[in-house]
Amino acid sequence: MSSTAPAARIRTLLAFDFGTRRIGIAFGQRLTASARPLNPVKARDGIPDWDLLQRIIDEWQPDAFVVGLPLNMDGSPSEMSRRAKKFAGRLEGRYHRPAYTHDERLSSYEAKGIVIGQGGSRDFGANSVDGLAAQLILESWMAEWPLETSE
Repeated sequence: MSSTAPAARIRTLLAFDFGTRRIGIAFGQRLTASARPLNPVKARDGIPDWDLLQRIIDEWQPDAFVVGLPLNMDGSPSEMSRRAKKFAGRLEGRYHRPAYTHDERLSSYEAKGIVIGQGGSRDFGANSVDGLAAQLILESWMAEWPLETSE
């Protein structure tokens, strides 16, 4: 997994909010520093349908990936952060593009707050906020690594 600053050639990204049952996805562009949620993919104990992910990657053609890193509130790693790092490594290995991890503490909580604030359903099992969480992760990553300061 990449821990260095992203190169200027990295302009489009797919972000992932890793989960054991669903993985949220968002697509973003560094030029506009904007992202939009996509439909989440189902996972079995954190393992996605790799063929479906391949189709999504083929469709969106990202230059790189960002995977949310669910750290504990004190910043220490968690079991889920270990699994998210492993997922990022697999993305990088399978699709030959850099994968960055990004602190995602409270992204799902913030996504739920946005949905509730807009009058949406509180049934987050049926109405996933995973794509919105991935969008928030990616927008936060792009704010930290704006295109004009990369290289």
